[in-house]
Amino acid sequence: MELEEDEELEPVSPTGQYLNSSVLSLSVLSILESEVPIDDSQAMSLLKDVFLPINPRFSSIMVADQNGEKQWKKVEVELKKHVKVPIFPSGLPLKSYDKFLHDYISQIGLEQLPQSQPLWDIHIIKYPTSHAAGVLIFKLHHSLGDGFSLMGALLSCLQRADNPSRPLTFPSIGFSLNNNNNSIFRRVSKIFSMVPETVLDFCWSIAKSTLVKDDLTPIRSGNAGVEFRPITVATMTFSIDDIKQIKTKVGATINDVVVGIIFLGIRLYMQEMRQDASKAESTALVLLNTRVFRSYEQVKDMVKPDAKAPWGNYFAFLHVSIPELTYATFANPLEFVFKAQQIINRKKNSLAVYLTGRLLEIIKKFRSPEAASGYVYSTLKNSSMAITNMVGPVEKMALANHPIKGLYFIVAGAPQSLSLTIVSYMGKLRVTVVAEDGFIDSQKLKSCIENAFQMMLHSTS
Repeated sequence: MELEEDEELEPVSPTGQYLNSSVLSLSVLSILESEVPIDDSQAMSLLKDVFLPINPRFSSIMVADQNGEKQWKKVEVELKKHVKVPIFPSGLPLKSYDKFLHDYISQIGLEQLPQSQPLWDIHIIKYPTSHAAGVLIFKLHHSLGDGFSLMGALLSCLQRADNPSRPLTFPSIGFSLNNNNNSIFRRVSKIFSMVPETVLDFCWSIAKSTLVKDDLTPIRSGNAGVEFRPITVATMTFSIDDIKQIKTKVGATINDVVVGIIFLGIRLYMQEMRQDASKAESTALVLLNTRVFRSYEQVKDMVKPDAKAPWGNYFAFLHVSIPELTYATFANPLEFVFKAQQIINRKKNSLAVYLTGRLLEIIKKFRSPEAASGYVYSTLKNSSMAITNMVGPVEKMALANHPIKGLYFIVAGAPQSLSLTIVSYMGKLRVTVVAEDGFIDSQKLKSCIENAFQMMLHSTS
């Protein structure tokens, strides 16, 4: 949609433009599992009175000027167009509804949000599954904000189930680009090591985004248009206390442990599907929150110009090579955590992610926003998978008197055969596998990741 003169507009951030173009269009689907059957009689009033006021972007569409620069334009929202209530056959076993739900998630993940209306939808599943009495799906376009922003928006609609007057609290387990070590000697050493690491990582990042592709393996099909193919979804749950037991044993962070478990599980799956794939060249894009202040704030504070944790897309891709699977791994599976920790820490001590941001701005300025979006597309397509996480509250949440039993999220529209998402909630970590249907066996991959977790947990006893 093109821009008209004399309209009140707000510029779309560069990253927001990259994530919503003819080349690349990403959406985030947040799935909330209700403990009780869903009563949707209050849906419209909740959207009008609670959801829409959270941020003007929920009442805006994207328009473009003559140079292709996109702007947010406020419009009148027709709420009925944004609320979907699918009808499934009644009286079926719970496992049948599990399949209906996963097929429905695949369907709405493939559907493009209309550019002529605000870029979000809500889907109300009024059928029980093996995990819930009903399901709410919030689909929000990634250009509205990253997972941190969108989680903040959802939390503005939710309350503590046990005491709505008290605030939700959060564990400190998020990915970070910051180092709190204040030793002057460590800082000087870090500065000297940063230069070669930055040069190496930046050059490697450019190569991986343009020329160098990962091997074709059981987790990377290389199919053209993979982002338009149906997906399968499988989720698994781990106790944060068990993760902390592994963390204490190896002296790593919770996120190092989780990434190590995922990497080991993936290599086990690759070897099971094809023996020689356990040593293939495979790269994961690990997404990191680049905000200096990473605790959730009220959305009204996040949208302020001087916000400590600003609204928007503030994330970076880290190219992390998945370690090879060797015979020694089975004797000491914790080596995968050590290797993940070493690679991620070295990447975090590099400025390559910031230089990549500057490179995208240069491409956007001297070529076009579409060209910059194409660079991001190639970055995703040339790698094997992506890993992203969000931090959820410690306490049980409720939405309009509907206690939320569990939640997970997926990112739809990426040109990859595989992605994994992680979210914490009530002392648990929910890991979700999003896989190319007909190519990756998501249930077998889930089993391999669970096996990797048990191998590491057993190594700590």
